[in-house]
Amino acid sequence: MPVPSASAVHVRSLLRDDVYLSLREAIVDGTFAPGERLRDSELESWLGVSRTPIREALLRLSRAGLVIARPGRATIVSPLDDPATLHAQQVASAMHELAARLAVPLVSEEDVDAMAAANERFATALEADDADAALAADDAFHAVFVERSGNTMLADVLEQTTPLIRRVERVRFASLAARESVGQHRAIVERTRAGDAEGAAALARENWLTLARTLGD
Repeated sequence: MPVPSASAVHVRSLLRDDVYLSLREAIVDGTFAPGERLRDSELESWLGVSRTPIREALLRLSRAGLVIARPGRATIVSPLDDPATLHAQQVASAMHELAARLAVPLVSEEDVDAMAAANERFATALEADDADAALAADDAFHAVFVERSGNTMLADVLEQTTPLIRRVERVRFASLAARESVGQHRAIVERTRAGDAEGAAALARENWLTLARTLGD
């Protein structure tokens, strides 16, 4: 039988992922507001792609809780939903706890220095009220444990849950809870330098549960 072109498969895969990531980022950063209707024709014009990858991306976003698909009617951006966010946060906190427990025995001094530097960028961004920079720095901080854990399934689960959390964090990033994370990060770095995997894991879990105190405000 004819052998399909591998490069074409890769191009299609990359296209689907690019469309999904573009739409996800637009929802997380508020470009598409809660309750806004997403029309295929407008998305096609914006992204410059056909309807098929857009529908595939919207299906993935629906599974992640970021859009609500109403067959035959409309697809809308999900409202900010405290219960759904709390559920995502519970899963994410458990995954980050596990990542810390697995990673601390494996991290290098350079890894720990990178975490400390990311936290300084995080603090600076919060002082400047720069939500984009703060979220990027926070992602960089926690990515060290996820990458060093050696468990690739952690990243897959977090890819599903984190956007829902980040969406709410962006709205409430001026809260005291966000500033509290700076100190929590420093404590995690200290426990990591000391080789205390259980201590770092407990702190990582608490750090990801901080948002629960702001939900419903």
